[in-house]
Amino acid sequence: MTSRIEILLKLLEHHDVPFKSKTFPRNQFLKDPNTVDTNLYYIELGSVRAYIIDEDQEHTIRLGYQGNFIAAVDSFITEKSSQLAIQAIKKTRVRVYSKQDYMGFIEGNDEAKQLWLHMQEMLIYTQLEREIDILTASPKARYDRVLDRSPQLFQEIPLRYFASYLRMTPETLSRLRKS
Repeated sequence: MTSRIEILLKLLEHHDVPFKSKTFPRNQFLKDPNTVDTNLYYIELGSVRAYIIDEDQEHTIRLGYQGNFIAAVDSFITEKSSQLAIQAIKKTRVRVYSKQDYMGFIEGNDEAKQLWLHMQEMLIYTQLEREIDILTASPKARYDRVLDRSPQLFQEIPLRYFASYLRMTPETLSRLRKS
């Protein structure tokens, strides 16, 4: 079955929406913290993490891997600076769509607009689900839910970033994986 992301990508290609292809070596930033970035990134190869730093501690907010879109959503929407950083976890190749080109296409194509709206709804839903998990669920329940939803994360993302995403120590995550 073809995913909504794959359909949207085919529409972008079919309508020749311009993009830049960029490759980022491991640990390089796609978006530096405290900058404006209104780009939308489609990950063709590799994986990334979106995170903030609070009192010298990193908090992973999102993880992205091949076949995903990622953006500094707050900066994308407001066109203002965001404390969010997006960093390549390993060598990563992305398509970079400017907000102007991307949204111009979305506004002019009803099928693409419906796909985009659905993707936004799913992002909001999964963020809310994650927030509820972090506030109410045990570490094991958080781990199990993400494992059920996205088992490929374990092949794509190093454990320390995955642990940060789940709001637990790497040691706790290691114990959960062994049990």
